[in-house]
Amino acid sequence: MRRILLALTTIALTTAMTGWAATTGVAQAAPTHTASVTVAPTPTPTPACPPALPIGGRLSAATTTSLTIAYYIAMSPPCGYRPPITVGLFASRDDAYSWQNPVAELVSTERDGVVTFDRLTPDTEYWFGFRDSDGRWEPYYGGSVRTAPLESCRATATIDSRWGTGFVATVTVRNVGTQPMDQWRVSWRWAGDERIQAVWGGVVDPAGADVVVRNAPYNGTLAPDGVTTFGLLATASAPPAGLTLACTR
Repeated sequence: MRRILLALTTIALTTAMTGWAATTGVAQAAPTHTASVTVAPTPTPTPACPPALPIGGRLSAATTTSLTIAYYIAMSPPCGYRPPITVGLFASRDDAYSWQNPVAELVSTERDGVVTFDRLTPDTEYWFGFRDSDGRWEPYYGGSVRTAPLESCRATATIDSRWGTGFVATVTVRNVGTQPMDQWRVSWRWAGDERIQAVWGGVVDPAGADVVVRNAPYNGTLAPDGVTTFGLLATASAPPAGLTLACTR
C-alpha cells in the first residue's frame, strides 16, 4: 500500500512540474542572438584659430641710427607662425599693415629672437611687422618705434669746494648740435644722501634722489657751440667725487 501511494505522489509531482514549465515558458524559451553594431570613427576637429597670428614684439634698444626688436611666438602651426621669421621695418603704418615698401627686412631662424636694424635716420619714427616662412604676415600687430635724437647739448660738473657736510659745484652746459637751442635741461641722480640747498643760473626741480635743473629765463638760448653755466650748493654726509649728468633740449 505504501509503494502505491509513493508512485502516485511521484506521478502527480511530475505532472505539476511539466504544467508549470509549459505555463511559464522556461522550457520553451527561444535562443537569443547578439546583434552586430558598427561604430563610425569620430572625425578630428578643425582648430579654431584666432583672426590674428599670435606673435608679439617690442623695442629692445634704440640708438641714433639703430633699432633692436625682440619678438616671441605664442603658438605653433596651424594657428601660429613657423620660423624662420622675417621682421620688416617700414616708414609708415600703412606700409607695415600691407607689407609694402619696407625700409629693411631681417630674417631670424629662432622661435623667440632679436634683430637689429642699423644705418637708420636719427630721431625718426618707424613701424615694424612680422612674416612667417609661408609668407603670411601679421596685419593686426605692429609697433611704432623711434630712433634716438642726436645729442643737442652736453653738461659737465666741476666740484669747486667741499667740506665734511657739503660742497659747491659749477655745471657747464654746451650746445653740441648744429642748430641754435632755446632751452636746456640737465638731470642726474644722487648716489647717496646729497640734497640741493640752493641753485643759481638755473631753476631746480628736485625730487628725492632725482634732480632736474632747467635754464633760467636769461640763459636758455645757446648758439651752436655756445656755453652757459649754473651753480649749486648741496649738503652730503660724504661729498661725491663728481657728477654724471644728462643734457637734453
